[in-house]
Amino acid sequence: MQEPLLGAEGPDYDTFPEKSSPSPSPGERTRVGAPQNRRVFLATFAAVLGNFSFGYALVYTSPVIPALELSLDPDLRLTQTQASWFGSVFTLGAAAGGLSAMVLNDLLGRKLSIMFSAVPSAAGYALMAGAHGFWMLLLGRTLTGFAGGLTAACIPVYVSEIAPPRVRGALGATPQLMAVFGSLSLYALGLLLPWRWLAVAGEGPVLVMTLLLSFMPNSPRFLLSRGRDSEALRSLAWLRGADADIRWEFSQIQDNVQRQSTRVSWAEARSPHVYRPILIALLMRFLQQLTGITPILVYLQPIFESTAVLLPPRDDAAIVGAVRLFSVLIAALTMDLAGRKVLLFVSGYAMGWGPITWLLMSEILPLQARGVASGLCVLVSWLTAFALTKSFLLVVNAFGLQVPFFFFAAICLANLLFTGCCVPETKGRSLEQIESFFRTGRRSFLH
Repeated sequence: MQEPLLGAEGPDYDTFPEKSSPSPSPGERTRVGAPQNRRVFLATFAAVLGNFSFGYALVYTSPVIPALELSLDPDLRLTQTQASWFGSVFTLGAAAGGLSAMVLNDLLGRKLSIMFSAVPSAAGYALMAGAHGFWMLLLGRTLTGFAGGLTAACIPVYVSEIAPPRVRGALGATPQLMAVFGSLSLYALGLLLPWRWLAVAGEGPVLVMTLLLSFMPNSPRFLLSRGRDSEALRSLAWLRGADADIRWEFSQIQDNVQRQSTRVSWAEARSPHVYRPILIALLMRFLQQLTGITPILVYLQPIFESTAVLLPPRDDAAIVGAVRLFSVLIAALTMDLAGRKVLLFVSGYAMGWGPITWLLMSEILPLQARGVASGLCVLVSWLTAFALTKSFLLVVNAFGLQVPFFFFAAICLANLLFTGCCVPETKGRSLEQIESFFRTGRRSFLH
């Protein structure tokens, strides 16, 4: 196994060697890194409500497709081809959302981009709730997918930029945790509500998210990149608490932003310290989707209906949701202790490749290209998900359920090799230290 790329502290990890800013004492490091203020948790909660809505919308088709296949309304009754489009078009919308995030993340900022996602999300749920034709279902599904892709690119970046290093792993797992909780909520409500009311219920978290975020600060790093230094200082002070000594942390962030005050050029993109972290993040998102998680979740109830399970398929889907939630919760509590790479090696999807790939993406991407690169990662992720989700039912009908699952198992083995060779350990490091490593690292990521 490769030695952790971000190892013990030493001169090789001096984040700003050009500038002789005073290093903090151990006590000051503790004051800077420790979560002094509960407001950072409130800001994180407000943001990840967007992930709750994303998880809810992603698996909306699981109980709805079986219901619509038996619908008495001929305009809403789904054929097998229509069912595959209804399930997969969400991922096309998510890819478009990731593409838009490449612009909005840096144009509006992380917080406003997340809030903007409420518009297509609310419109999509309204279309599905009042649908009287297949086109309304497709359009509503596409709009909720667009909102999901936008939040998938913006929320991890926002959370990583406001979180103290000591709890960034735990807070960085909350987007996946809330997405899983959203999926579980959909499965549970699917046992009680008809499909139209499931869409109506999806509007609630969107409205709460928008309301709460309107009181939260922007990311200090984004504000500094726009020259709004005093506002950035107030934002960091609000997030860390009035009693916290934020001078050292603020100077670190300020120095790093000043060194990257311009957007990355094509010439700079060919530099290893820029393209290597982006390439690692892209490959992680690509391989994550190739594990088959999206088609499995989208068609979870139909998958159970095709197997000889003892419980009703709706109950089985709810149990899967509960197990995923429990697993992600364990990951959130342990990744700052065990490290990211350990969980990628020893755990399943919900404890490893689910939450950690999103966290690592937000941690390793260079600030200069973070908005564009995160959108590109989401675009690649959801185009891959569309290809898998659109073809899944066709492959199952032609060759049986075992063929795609053998493929997914082979990808999981390949992921182990990729993790050992290319993925850095970022536990306990500030974003500035991680970025400094890619500039001055002692070892190569890719061989």
